[in-house]
Amino acid sequence: MPRKHSLAETLRITFQSNWFYIALLLFLIVFPHLVGWITGEGPFGVRGRPVGQSIFWQGIMVEVLVFCILAMSYNLMFGFTGVISFGHALFFGLGAYALGLVLEYTALGPDWGLLLGAVIGVGLAGLIGLAMGFVSLRLKGVYFAIFTLAVAEMAFIYVGRWAVTNAEDGFALSNLPDLFNPTRNRLFFYYFAVAVTVATFLIIRRLMYSPTGRVMLAIRENEDRAQAIGFNTLRYKLLAIVLSSMMAALAGMIHVTLLKKVGPEVMSVTYTIEPLLMVIIGGIGTFTGPVLGAVGLHLSERVLDREFVLGPLTLNIGEYWPLFLGATFVLVVLIFPQGVVGTWNRWRLNRAQKRQSRRKDAAMSPAPGD
Repeated sequence: MPRKHSLAETLRITFQSNWFYIALLLFLIVFPHLVGWITGEGPFGVRGRPVGQSIFWQGIMVEVLVFCILAMSYNLMFGFTGVISFGHALFFGLGAYALGLVLEYTALGPDWGLLLGAVIGVGLAGLIGLAMGFVSLRLKGVYFAIFTLAVAEMAFIYVGRWAVTNAEDGFALSNLPDLFNPTRNRLFFYYFAVAVTVATFLIIRRLMYSPTGRVMLAIRENEDRAQAIGFNTLRYKLLAIVLSSMMAALAGMIHVTLLKKVGPEVMSVTYTIEPLLMVIIGGIGTFTGPVLGAVGLHLSERVLDREFVLGPLTLNIGEYWPLFLGATFVLVVLIFPQGVVGTWNRWRLNRAQKRQSRRKDAAMSPAPGD
């Protein structure tokens, strides 16, 4: 029988295997206070007003966390199950519009409107994802991707002309409860976004270590072989699409709540291409890769979106951000073919195998004098 570990030993093993995630979580918790301590402008604002560097960087970090959730949801479908979609922005936008419509066009009040809007948005995204999967998963590879892109673009065009939502101009969210209002209670909203991001990460990690996750990985590697040994691959791919869709909808809700505005841009192809790039750059099929890609790309865009004066030369990278992003993507793919995290893991594995091989050779070699 396996030996039972004491509580202290269990905690030590857990900390040793998850020290990076624990350290990252602790950094996110102290981040607003750290910025406030450095700048002298506290995490609650300055003189009772929601202004200051800490408030500003809390908003930036919420944007980063939104893209982390979106990239992790895309990685669940693409990286872990092998289903590539070009219509992920549809679910991001569905969550945003569902929340906005319930808050602004019903008489439920801010608290119940927020709760009902969140439930409807997540549920609707899951149902649409399930329907799209049933209709289109018989298609393979690029044909499925093109189908999802077509559906997402149809939705984008429709909401851009829908008079109820003020068409291309969109509408503002003015009926938010005080607790979730990022203007009045930015620090709580920041911690809420941290909690949702951590929960998303833990759900995906637990799923992929379960028997269901192992089947998803088998489908990614060779779907025909998974079918041959008796698995209903359609069922597992539908599960990945539904969960991914619901997580993307949740990210869309946090995004529009931070901006306090809903418009057709939340369904644009940007919210499909960016998480795809984040997953590829960070590492397809890894847990930390999408997070690293989201943090790196979004913070780079924020930090570099200004003018740089180099002697007589003035360079505004923000104007050429797509070109800069494309060049960065090419360089990363050339240097890290499996993404940053994927290439690092591959290098560590190769190094461990070489070390083990050297030890085996040393053990098998005759001792001096034999």
